[in-house]
Amino acid sequence: MTEQRETTPGTLLVIGSGLKEYREYLVGPMSRRARAAGLELLLVNNLRPTWQREYFDEIVVADVFDTATMNATVREIAARRNIVGLLCWDEPLVLDAGLLAAELGVPGLSERGVRGVRDKERTRTVLTAAGLRQPGFALTTDLAEARAAAARIGYPVVLKPRAMGASIGVVFAADERELDEAFRTALSASEVDPGPYRASVIVEEYAGGPEISVDGAVHKGEYLPLFLARKYSSDEPYFEEVGHVVDAADPLLADPALLAHLADAHRALGVEDGITHTELRLTPRGPLIVEVNGRLGGDLIPLLGRIATGIEPGEVLFDVATGRRPEIAPTRAAVAGIRFGCPEQDCQLEELTLPAPGDAPGLLHAAPMAPPGTVLRLPPGGYLARHSFVVCEADGVAACEQRLAAAAALVRTVTSEVGPADPEAPFAMPAGLLDVDR
Repeated sequence: MTEQRETTPGTLLVIGSGLKEYREYLVGPMSRRARAAGLELLLVNNLRPTWQREYFDEIVVADVFDTATMNATVREIAARRNIVGLLCWDEPLVLDAGLLAAELGVPGLSERGVRGVRDKERTRTVLTAAGLRQPGFALTTDLAEARAAAARIGYPVVLKPRAMGASIGVVFAADERELDEAFRTALSASEVDPGPYRASVIVEEYAGGPEISVDGAVHKGEYLPLFLARKYSSDEPYFEEVGHVVDAADPLLADPALLAHLADAHRALGVEDGITHTELRLTPRGPLIVEVNGRLGGDLIPLLGRIATGIEPGEVLFDVATGRRPEIAPTRAAVAGIRFGCPEQDCQLEELTLPAPGDAPGLLHAAPMAPPGTVLRLPPGGYLARHSFVVCEADGVAACEQRLAAAAALVRTVTSEVGPADPEAPFAMPAGLLDVDR
C-alpha cells in the first residue's frame, strides 16, 4: 500500500473553497502552479461544485464544519492519495485543517501554532508571556465575570467573542452602564461559533489608534511580510469594517520595529509554515497585536495586495503548502482599495445598480454582496450588512480614497422598511457572506 501511494502523483488538498467572487482569484494561480509541478488538486467542500470544477482534479462533498466528518473524510483520502500539502483559508475550518496537516506530516502552522492563532484568549496569553505588550484581558462566560474583569482592567474596555472574526460581536463599553448590553451582544455573537470556543467573551483594555492588517507568509519559522492594509471602520461602539487600502510603498512595510514585533509574535505562537493575517493597532506606545489569524485576509485584501504589489497570493499559498520559500519581492508599485456599501439603517434590499469599469476613474470592479430580498441589519441585530463593494486603483493613497468615494457614490439601491430585530433571536448575517475578513 505504501509503495503504491509513493508512485502516484502528489496531491495538494484544499479544504473549503469559499465563494467564487471572493476566492477564485486565489484558486486559479494556485491551480496553474500545481499542474506545472505535476501535482493534482483535490477539494473537500461542503457544497456541490460549480465554478470549482475547472480547477480541481477531484472534488469530495462532505460536511467540513463537522469535525468528525472532516477528519474521517481527509483520512480516507490520505489512504488512497499521496498528500503533499494541505490548504485552508476559511476561518471556522482553520483549526481542524491545521491539526490534520500536523497529523499528515505536511507543512502547516503546527499544532501549537494553529491553536495559538485560532483562540484569541490563548493568543493574548502566549504573547503576554513572551513579553510582547498586550492589553489587560480576561476570559468570561457570564455577566458577573465580565463586570469584575472590566472593573479590574479599567474602563474603557472592548468585549469580543473568543473566536469569531470580521469584528462580529466586538463592542466598546465606556463605563459600567454600557457593559451589560455590550456583554450580551458579544455573547450572542459567540454562540454562533460551531467550534470549541463558543459561548465565551474576552473583556480587554481598549487600545486606541489606527488599525492595520499585515498578510504574511511563514516558511520554516521565518516570517515574510507580503502586504499591509490600512483598515477603515465604523464608529464606536461597533467596529464594522467598511474598507481597506493597500499601498505597495507603505512605509510601515520597512519599519524594523513593526517587522520585528510581527516576527517575534509568530515565533512565540509557534507558527512554522503557512499564511497569516495579523491585525494591529498603532497605539501611542507602539504597535499592539489585536489578533493573528491562520489564513489569508478576507474582504479581498489579498486581491488588493496583488493589484498594488504584483505579488500573487495564490502562488504564495501553493509555495508555503508544499514547503517552498515563496517569492515575495513586489513587481508593481500602486495603491488599491475596497469600499463596502452599507445601509444607514435596517432594511430589505429590493434593487441594486452598480457602476462598471469606466464609469468612474480607477474603478476596476464592482459587485453585489447580497441578492434582492435580503434583510440587512446593523449591529447589534446583525452584522456585515453589506450590499456591494467597489475596488479602485490609483498612484497614491489620497487619490485612491477619492476614487473609492466617487465609485461608491454611483451605487444605487432601492430598499424597504423592516421591523425591529427580535432581541432574543441570534444575530443576523446575510447568507453568502462566507469570505469576509474573519
